[in-house]
Amino acid sequence: MLIDLHVHSSVSRCSTLAPLDIIKNGRACGLDGVCITDHDTTAVLSQIDEGFQSDGLLVIVGMEYTTRQGDYIVFGPVEELPQGLDVLTLLAKVKEVGGAAIAAHPFRGWRPSDTSLFTSNLNLAIEVENGRNSDYENGLAEGLANTLNLPRVAGSDAHCLDELGRLPTLFTQPITGRDDLVNALINGQCQPVYKGCTLATAC
Repeated sequence: MLIDLHVHSSVSRCSTLAPLDIIKNGRACGLDGVCITDHDTTAVLSQIDEGFQSDGLLVIVGMEYTTRQGDYIVFGPVEELPQGLDVLTLLAKVKEVGGAAIAAHPFRGWRPSDTSLFTSNLNLAIEVENGRNSDYENGLAEGLANTLNLPRVAGSDAHCLDELGRLPTLFTQPITGRDDLVNALINGQCQPVYKGCTLATAC
């Protein structure tokens, strides 16, 4: 399954992408699923139905959580996470509730992650391909994921329709909802689809 793990709807003030436009266009972008990951909120749940849509697109809601040590995409039962946590407390809480996290664009020029905190026991994956990063920044993330032997994913970081689906992640197991997604991320049953790759070359 091809899933875009990092999409911002207009619930995020920085995005112009309406939630219903994400759902209406996901399949046309070649996606089997899309994760709406607005900044520090899951409020999009009041506007959409999570799960499989009438055209077969799987919609999962997560959150891009802001910490002073970088941004983290979190999945699982994360609606009640308090704001303002430091990264280690955040990742511990996500793991405690049975969720998983992705270090989003860890080497971006602004708000970079404190990568010295990354460990393999925190249900953490690394976004090694981000649609808004430079090739250099993505390359640093790839090197870190390889060094730490952490799962690697891609994400479009879409804020407008033209960006939707441009960097999906390929999942090697069926994903039917949040629990499947969390398990696949933790177990590394996923791989990034790189810029310019087709599904055949990504495999």
